[in-house]
Parts: sequence; structure tokens; C-alpha cells
Amino acid sequence: MDNPARGAIVAAMTYDHDIAIIGGGLNGPALALALAQAGFRVAVIDRVAETETEFDGRAYALALASVRLLKAVGVWQAVAENAQPMLEIKVTDGRVGQGASPWMLHFDHAEIEEGPMGHMVEDRHLRAAFADAMGRDGRITQIAGEVTAQATDAQGATVTLSSGDTLTARLIIGCDGRASGTAARAGIRRTGWGYGQTAVVCAVGHDRPHGGAAHQFFMPTGPLAILPLTGNRSSIVWSTSDAHAAAMLAQDDAGFLDALRPAFGSFLGEIVLLGPRSGYPLGLTLAQQFVAQRVALVGDAAHGIHPIAGQGLNAGQRDVAALVQVLETARGRGEDWAGAQVLARYQDWRQPETRTLAMATDA
Repeated sequence: MDNPARGAIVAAMTYDHDIAIIGGGLNGPALALALAQAGFRVAVIDRVAETETEFDGRAYALALASVRLLKAVGVWQAVAENAQPMLEIKVTDGRVGQGASPWMLHFDHAEIEEGPMGHMVEDRHLRAAFADAMGRDGRITQIAGEVTAQATDAQGATVTLSSGDTLTARLIIGCDGRASGTAARAGIRRTGWGYGQTAVVCAVGHDRPHGGAAHQFFMPTGPLAILPLTGNRSSIVWSTSDAHAAAMLAQDDAGFLDALRPAFGSFLGEIVLLGPRSGYPLGLTLAQQFVAQRVALVGDAAHGIHPIAGQGLNAGQRDVAALVQVLETARGRGEDWAGAQVLARYQDWRQPETRTLAMATDA
């Protein structure tokens, strides 16, 4: 790819940062902290620094591997007291007004040796912990701004911000979501389609304790996930038709609860709405390549899948662990760690698994 800044990069052979991460979210900070621990100088560029501390219902089911990564980068300690262990997972067929089927898939933490199968952690706690950890690490520079252009050559990369400022790095990593500008600017094409569904996300309080059990009800219009939070609270992810979701989101709180109760059932007693409701369109989007010249993609920028298995963030965290290991190992060998051969190892590692996961959730 032609690069107007190539002469400057080649002549100086110095870079503002080793790696420029485009996109904050959750994968970007996790990646920045892991890379910084490995000794890389990192810039994290994000359009908006999200510092919301009010509960908005968003939460994530973190698998054991994700918890291990958070422990390794020093974030888990800050969220552990607000993490709800998942002790059981119950998957059933359901019909509105009839409750769950007596037949179910049942997974119990007692069947594994490492304790809980995962933990539910609210988005607000994760973001705050990541922000604090990045602020304490002198190898991480946080930049508020929007990337408008990027250029790469055999030596490195240049990123241009909407302010007109530029920065140089040896590698660009896109953590900027399903509509990744990083991927588009690198010429990476995407494959995917919409499902005609929207995930309605909120949280409820309930009379009875959930016992750390997560429930997935397969309703005629789409799956309803009831995921345990700390206390007598649960996170709701109801995947339903776009029209049904729009109708529910347009209702007042009382009307929404009237629509939710027949699907939710009475097994946790009376429910009340906690915080706002949000809707997220559902679809599949896969980058045809996870890497390009001096560019790598992580998380939803590489693979946006249906939330039915709760694997979106976990897959992104596995990307983080794999990419850091590949880069650190290559640097230790004296290789061009941002070069095509090294980046191909990351793609070969992560692309087969994420394609298999995408096909399973799509089916």
C-alpha cells in the first residue's frame, strides 16, 4: 500500500509507539494492559472515553479463561467483589405462559475442578477497572479522538486523527467493533448478514435468590437469557424479532414488565425493573482476514457473533491472549514481530476457532 509518510518513517526508524490500538471498549484496554506487561509501548485511541458508573443492565458472562486473563493484567482484583459466580447453567425450551419445559440441558460447577463455570460482571465495573489500571501504567498512552486515516508500509504505520494530529507505530490493532474502520481502511472485506432480531437488554430485581444459576429459555421468537448478578438481581438478554423488540422498548416500565413476566415466569418471585432498557441489532459479521500489512483485528472487529452462547467478549479475550503471546514470542526471537509472517501465526491460531463458533451460533 502506498504511504505518503513512508519516507519519514524509513529515514527516522523511530516510532511514537510500538503499537496503536484503535478502539477502547473492553478488548482494547485488556490488550493494552497485556502488551504493556510484555514491555510494549502502547497508544489506545478511542472516540469517547466511556466513564458511565450508573447501572444500565449490561453485564458479561466471563469464562474461566477470561477471568485468568483479567487476573494476569491486574484487573480482576478490582471487580472480584462485584462478580457473581455462575454455579449452574440450565437450557430449556419454553412457551409464553407455560413456563420452561421439564426437559433441559443442565451444567453444574460441581462437575469441574476449577470452581465456578464463570462469573457475571457488570459492564460499568469492568470499564472502571480497566480505566484505572491503564491510568497507572506509564507504558500506555490514552488518546481521545477519532481515526480518519491510516497508512502502512513494510516498515511501520501512520495513524491520522480528526484533529489533524498523526502518530506512528510499528503495528495497528483494530478493536473498534463490528463496523471496524480499521478493517475497512486496511481493505479487509467482511462476510455477514442480519438476523432480523434485536437483543433487548436490561436488569431486574426479584424476590427469591437465583442461587448462581443462569437460564436460557428458547422461546418461539428467540432465546431469553436470565443471568445472575450479585444480590437478588439478574441481567436479561431477550433476543426477539425487530418488531417485537421495538414494541417492548417503546413501552413504559410497567408495560414492559407486563410483556416480560409471562416469558420470565415466576420461579424467582415478583420482578421489578432496574435501570434502563437497551436494544442491540443482531447479526453475523466476519472479517475475511484477521490481519493485513502491519494491521491485526481483535474481538468484534474480527468476528461479531450472536450472543446466544455468551461468547462474544470471551472470544475477544482469547484473541488478546493469543496475539500477545505471538508478538512477545516473535520479539524474543529477534523477528520483525509486526511483520506478515508473525501476524499470520495469530490469524492461523484464531480464525479457525472463531469461524467454527460463528457457524454454531448462526445455526
